[in-house]
Amino acid sequence: MAFVFVTSWPLMVLFEPAGSPIVEPENYWWWFIVTGSTVGYGDFYPETVGGHVVGVYVIVGGIAALTTLFTQLANVIERARGRRMQGAITVDVADHVVVLGYTPGRTERIVHGMPTEGGRTVVLCAWDDVEAHPMPDRDVEFVRGDLTDVDVLRRAGVHRAYSVLVDARDDNEALAMAVSVQHLNPEAHLVVALRDMSRADHLKYVSESIRCVQWHMPRMATEELQDPGVTQVYMELMRYGGGNAYSMRLPDSMGGVTFGACQTAFGQGHDATVLAVRTSEGLQVSPSWSTELPAGSVLYYVGRERLEPGQIAGTVRKAAVPGA
Repeated sequence: MAFVFVTSWPLMVLFEPAGSPIVEPENYWWWFIVTGSTVGYGDFYPETVGGHVVGVYVIVGGIAALTTLFTQLANVIERARGRRMQGAITVDVADHVVVLGYTPGRTERIVHGMPTEGGRTVVLCAWDDVEAHPMPDRDVEFVRGDLTDVDVLRRAGVHRAYSVLVDARDDNEALAMAVSVQHLNPEAHLVVALRDMSRADHLKYVSESIRCVQWHMPRMATEELQDPGVTQVYMELMRYGGGNAYSMRLPDSMGGVTFGACQTAFGQGHDATVLAVRTSEGLQVSPSWSTELPAGSVLYYVGRERLEPGQIAGTVRKAAVPGA
């Protein structure tokens, strides 16, 4: 484009008559751009045959230059897209979530459970046997390689990640991957999916901060990535000792109270927390406090000991009728 400009201007000066406005420096660059791009406003134009020939030269040169430019840009974009699809990129993000390992169907469920609106960027890192991006329709970056190789983990931005999920093909592989992640980013929230939860003790040798979840519960892995420590709450709820989970059927005399009144009575009077209620309509976990509970409803609560209906009847009535 520069060559055509430098060579066409002297020719235009040669062919056009003296005083022609098109050859003036402040006018020629403008005429050259609109003519070379084939826009052609017509505010300036050559008057002689020689000037017309120069105009044709500028048009052909401009088309050739712009065609070459756009072709190169298209090639660059296509190569970049190909590298993204093949997992050959190096992600340039931070404070993101990295999923190490891909299992068809399962990994999609894990990723789809993560919010995208205002959420963290998700980077999927898979072994070489996954030849192309398995979720190109999702806003998910893709990196491919040896998931125990520090260089591959760096391409996935593990050293800058907020949380990392190790979802390996077996528990031995999970241990090796966890060691690599812990070495690269000991500050990341590391979650490891295990088939045999007894192997969690081995991972504690790597770091006490590693959280292990059951492999067959992908939803729990998603929740732990988003809210660190939630799986420990689940495990404590299921573990014997300390606060246990109990159930209580509301007697007929307590029918019509709200869930909020029960929650207040259990909490203030007995240091217990109501988790859910079962009515004729089914189980409701943490329903609205204004939900009215019919007689015979079953409450599920966590407390230090089992409570009897007589123990909580009075406190429930007081909670239901303030000042009573």
